[in-house]
Amino acid sequence: MNTSIVLTVMAEDRPGIVQTISSTLAKHGGSWTQSSMSSLAGQFAGILLMSVPSANAEACLDSLEGLGASGLHIVAHISEAEPVNLKRDEYNLNLVGNDRPGIIHDITRVLARYDITVQDLETLVESASMGGGEIFRVRATLAVPASADVDTLRAEIEAMANDLMVDILLEP
Repeated sequence: MNTSIVLTVMAEDRPGIVQTISSTLAKHGGSWTQSSMSSLAGQFAGILLMSVPSANAEACLDSLEGLGASGLHIVAHISEAEPVNLKRDEYNLNLVGNDRPGIIHDITRVLARYDITVQDLETLVESASMGGGEIFRVRATLAVPASADVDTLRAEIEAMANDLMVDILLEP
């Protein structure tokens, strides 16, 4: 039987961070299941789901926590929970527009009212090629409950797009 461990890692970006974590996992007979990792402002940040034989889970946690001596800030937890299998449909949300504070706040406030879960979120601010300002881009994967009125949600998001002066696309 295997145990799931979810961990987050932060460190000053440098070569070998992923290799250090994967070596620790391999030492305990574990598998790298799912992850998202990035270098942001000179810092490495990531989240990882790993699976290890249950007999090795505590020793693996101890080894991961020991990586702090090498400059890795790791928070790791054994996940006892089984995935919740509620009836949800997957939608993609894409947004592009002039950057300004509060865009994510405004969008997630609407999503929360519809009991929508953000499964994955990527954002990027980049220079506008011709306007001299900055463009904000969002790409999100959403889990929308079957009970949600998607037509009303879409209308509310389109109205918000006009207020925010951005383009938003919500599609299955």
